[in-house]
Amino acid sequence: MHDINALKELLQEPKEVMITTHHKPDADALGSSLGLAGYLKKKGHRVTVITPSDYPNFLAWMPGNEDVIVYSDNNDALVQRIINESQVIFCLDFNNLSRINEMGEYIRQAKGTKVLVDHHLQPESFADLNYSNTNAAATAELVYDLIKAMGDGDLIDTNIGECLYAGIMTDTGSFRHPSTSKNVHLIIADLLHIGVNTSNIHRLIYDSSSELRLRFLGYALKDKLVVLPEYHTAYIAITADELKAYDSKTGDTEGLVNFALSIEGIVFAAVIIDRTQAVKMSFRSVGDFSVNEFARQHFNGGGHRNAAGGMSLEPLDAVVAKFESLLPQYKEQLANSVNK
Repeated sequence: MHDINALKELLQEPKEVMITTHHKPDADALGSSLGLAGYLKKKGHRVTVITPSDYPNFLAWMPGNEDVIVYSDNNDALVQRIINESQVIFCLDFNNLSRINEMGEYIRQAKGTKVLVDHHLQPESFADLNYSNTNAAATAELVYDLIKAMGDGDLIDTNIGECLYAGIMTDTGSFRHPSTSKNVHLIIADLLHIGVNTSNIHRLIYDSSSELRLRFLGYALKDKLVVLPEYHTAYIAITADELKAYDSKTGDTEGLVNFALSIEGIVFAAVIIDRTQAVKMSFRSVGDFSVNEFARQHFNGGGHRNAAGGMSLEPLDAVVAKFESLLPQYKEQLANSVNK
């Protein structure tokens, strides 16, 4: 965490504050945003949370969700006005303004003080205050640490704690990823102490699938999974028509890539989806193979070493062909990552 005194000085008087996060927010993006919003409201600030797009229905239970403004559903002029009138703009769980689509340039030009709170690699230099830590398991972990560093740990109540727990739980893969540190467990112990119902949050996020989503999952694993043992790689490619056939909603493909990665001997997994406007990719790995570098070099993306995303404007078939064609040059590196 960087010099907390600058943030203390910035927030010592009530201000107009805006919080935003990345396109298609996940539990860490929304949870860190709403957790921070809950804290700042307790401090007397006037806070607006704006997301660039919609997000999964299984996150709608989060305290404060009812006040979130979804940019893609609202008047562009309204969002521009809020951005222009905000004295402080928090950017959470992303580090490149392209990750918030059209809102990126609005925020780049905004006069308010921009505060970045994030844990992804290679941040873009756009923020006035930068609280970036790539060793953090989740942005929600950073928000918790930030509140404590501000001397306001006693303001973390169950509502704030529930949001932060959701972000940490999901970004650590229910505490199984290597990023799950001692600090993470200490935070969770504190959240349990203040009464956060962790089992209920797990149920709300992971046990609320529609019947169609489960049938889609079965179809994807049975008919769309491609395993390439010579490269210790597995991938699933989904067409726009297949999404439509299963009435796929935002969040329905979340976690699909982890099934491919769970196969014995697989160290690199991808889900490649035709979202009509673009082909979106989700990459996961184990061991030393960096999907962050892979995504940055080949698919206009990035993220963490073992979890990253990418995109392409090429047709789905061309993207899949490119993906497969790249694997031979990584064959030795992938083989060396097995059992690490």
